[in-house]
Formats: sequence, C-alpha cells, structure tokens
Amino acid sequence: MPKAGIIYNNAKPVASRIAMELQGKFHTVGWDVFLSTGINGILGCSSPETPVCYTPIQGLAPPGFDTDMQFAVVLGGDGTVLAASRQVAPCGIPILTVNTGHMGFLTELYVSQLPHAIEQLLTGDYEVEERTMVNVQVLRENEVLWEALCLNEMVLHREPLASMCHFEIAVGNHAPIDIAADGVIICTPTGSTAYSLSAGGPVLLPGVPALQLIPICPHSLASRTLVFPNEEPVNIVPVNTPRLVMTVDGSGGCYVIPKDRVYLERSQYITRFIRLQSPEFFHILREKLGWGVPHIAKPTSMESP
Repeated sequence: MPKAGIIYNNAKPVASRIAMELQGKFHTVGWDVFLSTGINGILGCSSPETPVCYTPIQGLAPPGFDTDMQFAVVLGGDGTVLAASRQVAPCGIPILTVNTGHMGFLTELYVSQLPHAIEQLLTGDYEVEERTMVNVQVLRENEVLWEALCLNEMVLHREPLASMCHFEIAVGNHAPIDIAADGVIICTPTGSTAYSLSAGGPVLLPGVPALQLIPICPHSLASRTLVFPNEEPVNIVPVNTPRLVMTVDGSGGCYVIPKDRVYLERSQYITRFIRLQSPEFFHILREKLGWGVPHIAKPTSMESP
C-alpha cells in the first residue's frame, strides 16, 4: 500500500480541516496516510542554565515518516514549511506546500488549487526541486551543545537590545576576519529572500551553489555581504560580548558565550519541493515581493505582443 504524509499547522483551523479531508481522500483511493503537526520541527530554545536543549537531526521525523513515504503535503505558512523541512529532509521525502498562511513565499499553491494538485500527486505528474540545507552546531570544547538543520538562515546577535558585537569568522581555510556589527547572518540561496534581503544582502537563485555571510548594521563601510562556495564550512567565535542569541530559520535557538564556537557546513540532507509545473523563480519574486514590476505604466504601443 502506498504511503503519504500530511504535516499541518494545527493553530490554523483551515489547515486542520483540510488535513482531515485529505486524509479521507487518500484513504478512499487506497493510500496509507500519516498525520503530524509541524510542532516537532520547531526548534527548542536552550537557556544559560540548560544549554543542551535540542532533538538530534535524525530524530525529528514524525512516527510513520520514513524513506518508504512517497510524499508529504504541508499545510501552513512559511514557518510550517521550514519546520516540515527539518522533519522530512533526513528521510528524503518530497513535500507539496500549500499556503494557508500569509505571504507563503515557500509555498507552491493555494488551497483553491488543491483538488487538481492531488490528482497530479496521485499520478506522479510533478517535478522535484532540490534546495540546499545547512547543519548548524554550537560547540564548547568540541562538545556539541545544540544543533539544527537549517533551510533559510542562522542569525547570531546580542540581546535584549541591539548593540555592537565583535566576531572572529573563518570561512573554509581562509584567514579569519574580524567583523563589528549588531549581528551576523549565514544564509542559503533559499534564505536570500528572507532576513538576508532585509539586511541588504543579494538575492541568489535557488540553484546557485553558494552561501552568504551578511553583517547586520556593520560598523565599517568595508563590511559587506560575502558570497562564497557552499563547500566551505564556517566557524564563528564571539570575541568580547558576554552573551549572544542564535536563532535558526526564525525559530528556536540557543545562547552563545565567548568560549563557544558556532560551526556551519552544508548538510548531507536537502529539502525536496514538489513542483506541479516547471519552477519559475522570477515569477515568485514578482508575485510575492514585487520584483521587476515597472514603476511607470508602459504606453500601449510599447507593450510586448
């Protein structure tokens, strides 16, 4: 019996309702269905008193979600998609993302398009687009205190107020650099349209094999975004700040003190997005962010035929 999964945001009534409806529909056509909320993919927050507070990457998959699962339908907004990506990536399960939230930049379709999409899923009429992920670890004397799988970005900053931080950062085998800024971001191409974009970083197309280092409000005109190959690991050490906060994909995270080291590397796991038609990234940029939309209406004679 073929097997499918459904991950939904149970805080949204519409997502919960559609999840139950989909479960019944799959059952009627002979599919085994496993349901889960996205809660297991939301990262825990460690505290200075309890620095170890995380679920190992391989332990995030919900019951029934394994390598035999054909696909999973994700119902929610971008937060639910990010949580679901951490849950299913170690099993290699492709996900169809349905927007029941707000912007839904990472989602493939809207609820109104779901009936036809299910037909395509059941017949295998779709493509799979692969997205790079990053492993993030916090180490103290080479002991892993916290780790997470990241699709968008890792952010390291001071709390509770924004103020200057100093970092020593080593990319690959290159000489370490010193950056003074309110914080730093390491992001994937997928995350280049999230916090990185707001902080002044460039947009990277999803297939570019690169990562970005973005200083947040740097104290030097020379400190600008660095784009580097995703094969290069990154080590970040806070230099003179009593305590920093690290977040991953806008979710949980942990505290980082000067004796700690943040280590990032391209993950062996990837997020596999189901695309019902050939991916068109520029269309998404235009629809969601208004990129490339003319500011002045063109005369009729100048419009493309």
